[in-house]
Amino acid sequence: MLLPATEPTMYFVGVTTKQSSIMRVFPAWAEELGLSAVLKGIDLPPGAPAPDYQDVVRFLKTDLLSLGALVTTHKLDIVSAAKDHFDGFGEDAQVLHEISSISKKDGKLLGNAMDAVTSGLSLEAIVPDDYWQDSGAELVLLGAGGSSLALTYYLHKRASAGFPVPARVTVTNRRASRLEEMRAMHAKLGSNLPISYVQVADASENDTVVSAAPPGSVIINATGLGKDRPGSPLTDKVVFPQDAVAWDFNYRGELVFLDQAKAQQPSLNLRVEDGWVYFLHGWTRVIADVFAIDIPTRGPVFDRLSDIALNVSKKEISS
Repeated sequence: MLLPATEPTMYFVGVTTKQSSIMRVFPAWAEELGLSAVLKGIDLPPGAPAPDYQDVVRFLKTDLLSLGALVTTHKLDIVSAAKDHFDGFGEDAQVLHEISSISKKDGKLLGNAMDAVTSGLSLEAIVPDDYWQDSGAELVLLGAGGSSLALTYYLHKRASAGFPVPARVTVTNRRASRLEEMRAMHAKLGSNLPISYVQVADASENDTVVSAAPPGSVIINATGLGKDRPGSPLTDKVVFPQDAVAWDFNYRGELVFLDQAKAQQPSLNLRVEDGWVYFLHGWTRVIADVFAIDIPTRGPVFDRLSDIALNVSKKEISS
């Protein structure tokens, strides 16, 4: 049962929220940004029953001191289960049918999808703007959840604006329904993004997809494995492409996917990236939305928030 807030409160709707660095980072950020509020977690298992999502949204809507929330693992499911409890959705949320931010404005409960911006900013921080220009490098997304959907939407908008994109995007997933939802969204957009949808039965089939990618390709773990659930979407027998970038959307947990990449890093000249920058952009975009403030995506203010978060995390590790 969710108890009424006793002070202005932002919520984190996830799976294992207490383990996230944001629970220690948020108070320091709030002080830096002049926000008089606290952060509390709401944990639900992946694919929770619809009534659980509805209870959370009703609570956020009716509790006077509840300001809004960031949503992680449940971005798609919370919309499917509780869309009728919202008063409106942002443009990206309407396209993606997912939300990562819940906010209140003029007495209305709004859902917004920040991941297209978040994932785009994060990808731009990892590879230079001209990385895809005449390189033949591809992008492989292991997992077809909300974060993957949002990244393909970002790439669609980038391609529509005439900027270079991967030579091909390949998305793998065990559930065919997720791939079909993504395919339908791309078709509705009229997207010309070169994309393949591959249903896989197990990690060994993901191995085959990854090993077939051209040199320099970006391989992303977007499954949640290694954070919300143990393991990796790949087996230890996988062979990454030469000069590839192995990027895990997660920054905490076992991160087995990154361990597998690190084992091949010297021989294949791999770059290994965790989800720390994604974490920074994801939270700052939603905090800006919930509190209706401007937080730059680069420059001194963003760098200061990054330094604060890094210092808090270092203290956690050393304590």
